Amino acid sequence: MNTLNTAEYTAWLVELKKKIGSAQLRAAVAVNRELLSLYWEIGKFLAEKAEQADWGTAVMEELARDLRTEFPEQQGFSRTNLFSMRKWYEFYQSSDLETEKVQQLVGQIPWGHNVLIISKVQSLEEALFYCRKTVENSWSRSVLTHQIEGELFSRQNKAINNFNETLPEPHSDLAVETLKDPYKLDFIELREKVSEKDMESQLVSHITSFLLELGTGFSFVGRQVPIKVDGVDYRIDLLFYHIKLKCYVVIELKAVEFKPEFAGKMNFYLSAVDDLMKDVSDNPTIGILLCRSRSKIVAEYALRGLSQPIGIAEYELSKAVSKDLQPSLPTIEQIEEELQSSLDN
Repeated sequence: MNTLNTAEYTAWLVELKKKIGSAQLRAAVAVNRELLSLYWEIGKFLAEKAEQADWGTAVMEELARDLRTEFPEQQGFSRTNLFSMRKWYEFYQSSDLETEKVQQLVGQIPWGHNVLIISKVQSLEEALFYCRKTVENSWSRSVLTHQIEGELFSRQNKAINNFNETLPEPHSDLAVETLKDPYKLDFIELREKVSEKDMESQLVSHITSFLLELGTGFSFVGRQVPIKVDGVDYRIDLLFYHIKLKCYVVIELKAVEFKPEFAGKMNFYLSAVDDLMKDVSDNPTIGILLCRSRSKIVAEYALRGLSQPIGIAEYELSKAVSKDLQPSLPTIEQIEEELQSSLDN
């Protein structure tokens, strides 16, 4: 064992055993919150001892062994987990936020989610963002991993929109949170030779991926949805219903750079859906224009003065593929065709 005050360690170990036993009793009411509170306290103690004394790997191994011996049925006292507790505490303790508020937030998500977040993100702001989103949307660990690796944090609040001017609060704030920029549509995989069975399985997976990329709350209604205005038939590219926002969401896909006339056409579609499809209990319909690229200034000018809530964002097919290969990637029209084929089958 490294330089260590054995009496001090023994005394602390006794107190720690008492705290663990007490936590086990309270865990029946609030398992996760109590467990994380305990982990926070252990992490704090280990962080402090790392600065005050030479409590290295050997001490951590002995502590893990002693705790597992005393609490053989209690999971989470491995050497690796003890290091994670210390890292977890150190990550958040430098926050300008009140410690109690931080503990309250991180205590609402499972320990595995907490470890994942501090292992994959760099900034405190980003970590707290994913903690909040996990609580709000009840993300599983796999979904949380997908969102972090998909850089959701850096894509929030980047889309151009007029929601604050066209929607009442707090509906406007919630609507803004549904947007991201760019949208990543790189889940489509096309090959020259593919069996019908394989294509069918891909299409099902692609629809799921598309919904996951859009975010929590979206429910797919249909593609090329017909709508008749003054005897003339029009078709909406993609129509969704957002459960949390309680409104229809019209999505128009454009394989070119954003043009001002796109906003005018979307404004027309939203007015028609509000009049012909929206129920009296629904909130105003929202439009999202996904374009290959867009000028921020042009997009802002195009939205100025429009009465309907519209968001404008870019989409991204693949970062990993070189420009020479980009022509072989699926276009938005091909994605639309696949979505429609899957529905027809």
